[in-house]
Amino acid sequence: MTWSSNDLSLADVLWAFLSLCFLVAFCAHKVSPHLPKKYETCRLYVLFQDLIRYGKTKQNLKRDDWLRVFDVPKRWFWHFYAISVGWNGLLLVLYLNFIFQHQSYPSWLNVILDILTGVPSTRSQVPQLSTLLVQLLLCVHSLRRLLECLFVSVFSDGAIHLVQYVFGLGYYIVLGLTALCSDRLGKGTGTLLSQLDWFHVAGSALFIGASLMQHQSMVLLARLRTGKSGAVETLAHRVPVGGWFELVSCPHYFAELLIYVSLSLVLGGLSLTWWLVVLYVLFNQALAAQLCHDLYISKYESYPKHRKAFIPFVL
Repeated sequence: MTWSSNDLSLADVLWAFLSLCFLVAFCAHKVSPHLPKKYETCRLYVLFQDLIRYGKTKQNLKRDDWLRVFDVPKRWFWHFYAISVGWNGLLLVLYLNFIFQHQSYPSWLNVILDILTGVPSTRSQVPQLSTLLVQLLLCVHSLRRLLECLFVSVFSDGAIHLVQYVFGLGYYIVLGLTALCSDRLGKGTGTLLSQLDWFHVAGSALFIGASLMQHQSMVLLARLRTGKSGAVETLAHRVPVGGWFELVSCPHYFAELLIYVSLSLVLGGLSLTWWLVVLYVLFNQALAAQLCHDLYISKYESYPKHRKAFIPFVL
């Protein structure tokens, strides 16, 4: 949906709901240290912490054995990006056929898009070039993250909850569909090149800059566990230094937010739906960053006090 539309689509409601859930989770986490100690053994509290934490932030959580049954290895993160590359690559091919060969989407895809967006309207269209670029950049982002997971990152024996794992798989499927929802009619004006505007260039530039920032951060994190030869020397957690780590504890999460902002800019800022996606990413990454930041502060007495958790000089 665009700002000029009056009705919220199911996709809008979905992303708004997820944003609200993670905002509530973030606020609940910020309040939890001020609760009486007796609540730390409450089953509901432990379950909540188990669902929002993963990797190193979950290791010191006191959990019952039955909760550990739902643990899956954090190194399975690459599954998310493998699914994303395959799924979003398929949607990209279908969209290319749609705009160049005038081939209709498969019936199953039309049904899904109708459910997510309702009846397509000419008022809800963004330039075809915008939709194409967003899908292409999503594929590039997913492929880069897949390669980083497989060949750069050094994972410890950390775990994620099975619910988080299933959610992550579904997330990238819905994300690709959301990008496709921005153009349902395929009635672009002129050639793709003639649609090129300043926000396409600006959004793509921000995407490249944020991607480089995230890659640098992943490399710096990996180097904490490898020697000069590149061989893994330890799986212990250390204080990250260098690059944007001098300003925030989790610059890779901040870069993720910037990547999604760049995609919204590529859409010309016209898609309310995508801004709701950005809002979801903001609260989701803020929660993850705050958990890491709190762990660093509690574990390392000399941890730099000027560092923020997520957004430089702000949060």
